[in-house]
Amino acid sequence: MSVNSAAVVLEQPGEPRRSTRPIELAGSFVHEGHRLAYTEYGDGDRVVVLTHGIMFTRRMHAPLARRLAAEGYRVVTLDLLGHGESARPTESWLYSMPAFAEQTVALLDHLDVDRAVIGGTSLGANVSLEVAVSAPERMHSLIAEMPVLDNAIVAGLLTFAPLLFAARFVPVTVRGVAAVAGLVPHGNQWVDVVTDTLDQEPAGMAALLHGVLFGRIAPPKSVRRKIKVPALVIGHQRDPIHPFGDADTLAVDLPDAQFIQARSPIEFRLDPGRLTGAVLDFLDASFAR
Repeated sequence: MSVNSAAVVLEQPGEPRRSTRPIELAGSFVHEGHRLAYTEYGDGDRVVVLTHGIMFTRRMHAPLARRLAAEGYRVVTLDLLGHGESARPTESWLYSMPAFAEQTVALLDHLDVDRAVIGGTSLGANVSLEVAVSAPERMHSLIAEMPVLDNAIVAGLLTFAPLLFAARFVPVTVRGVAAVAGLVPHGNQWVDVVTDTLDQEPAGMAALLHGVLFGRIAPPKSVRRKIKVPALVIGHQRDPIHPFGDADTLAVDLPDAQFIQARSPIEFRLDPGRLTGAVLDFLDASFAR
């Protein structure tokens, strides 16, 4: 395992410099022969795992992870296979929602964590649903922001099919965009999120999109209705790829779900106070059960 850490340094006049437990620790592990990268924020027994949207990376959840860690939670953000610093194999059959759920559970095994709150955005929301189906005993509860269900299929194909075509048949365009993204200075959270997303490898990107778009997008309604773990569902209006109706439908399908409506698709990113407060309330209740 490769590990890098950033430690808090405390220094008093006349005292030697000393450091406390690292507050952010990056590491990796191997699952099914492929490297998966993650970052831990904070420590303790109350563990939250967050996964990202398709083609994004774990960096997108860094602000929320730091906020939750400041409230005493141990938060782990994961780069799913084909994303960020994780391996990017070129076989499309390796990419699916159930496979991503297996990787999330494998992270818990790697960290020796029995149970956690599993949450995510978009693709990550669907991953949390798959974990609830395949390994509910490993979950305290789930958080699903912008889930992708039936209403999103057409918009998703219109958005990602051209990217799949470019990666398969015009790979030079993907390499060119990645090269330009690499020239952008780092240091701003959301600039870095965008450049991370644009830093793609054509063959791996094509395999990822093919596997996700033509595989199982989410557990069917008949299965969702049997998910018993408590859930917090966050829906956005005016977002065609993540229709409000999908989030609303999911909240109705799940037997023990709370629903909160975001004011816009970017509220959680640019003005997160209200939604972060709702997440903290939900987490406090989840671990108090």
